[in-house]
Amino acid sequence: MIRRFILSAGPMAAALALAPSASAQEEDHSSLTIGIGGAYIPSYEGSDDYRAIPIAQARGKVHDFAFWTRGPALYVDAIPNRDSDGVDFELGPLVNLRFDRTSRKGMKDDAVRALGKRDMAVEVGGFVGIGKTGVITSAYDNLSARVAIAKDVAGAHKGYVITPAIEYVTPLSITTFVGMSVSAEYVSKKYGRYYYDVDGADATASGLPLYDRAGDKAGFKKVGVNLTAGKSLSGDIRKGWAVFVLGGYSRMLGRYGDSPVVSVAGSKNQWIGALGVGYTF
Repeated sequence: MIRRFILSAGPMAAALALAPSASAQEEDHSSLTIGIGGAYIPSYEGSDDYRAIPIAQARGKVHDFAFWTRGPALYVDAIPNRDSDGVDFELGPLVNLRFDRTSRKGMKDDAVRALGKRDMAVEVGGFVGIGKTGVITSAYDNLSARVAIAKDVAGAHKGYVITPAIEYVTPLSITTFVGMSVSAEYVSKKYGRYYYDVDGADATASGLPLYDRAGDKAGFKKVGVNLTAGKSLSGDIRKGWAVFVLGGYSRMLGRYGDSPVVSVAGSKNQWIGALGVGYTF
């Protein structure tokens, strides 16, 4: 149950990450938002079967040092956000647990299940980014860009993942906000080989055709967009209870989308949805 509680690909995480926080109040140098809810996600990355799972996420800051979760990933910004002009430079470590195809129960497709389970990957790395408050619609909207890179240190796929992302959020009132994020994933040869190639033994066991192109070279695996909105239940989106909703779409790209794991047993089109409640202290 604990593992399933953090299996989300990031729906609630994106909603919380885009939510306006108490950082808008200059006197508050520490804050915490926690959220719980449910998500509807593909049973594995590239699947056309879906499942509902519980999710839990958090974000906050301690003396202006920010931290946040995205699914089973934790980011910690080592640069405090104290710029009076609304510019926020980001730099810090991250760690991500990748549970994709680590449980036969989570793989609904018989052919993919026959390929066997994958080990959990522990991806460790860092990120760099920049954000600006007061950009387009008001003095309180925020536009940010970030690039993260992490390498598996647990001996699962043994490769690396690079994730560029752009995020925009704007409050519609003191009680409501909307946001959008666009991101992509660029993965190494080892990553592609581990999750998307089908060798002779795999083909015999699963009935899927042989495939060895995913591990040829590094490349962009997918690109996606998330739309999110939040509504305060306590009269101020920066404090107290709020509800969040998120919808997202991503597209599997190139030789990863052409893998039989996706093109035969699954789909290049990936959808996610989430609904939850959060509390900001």
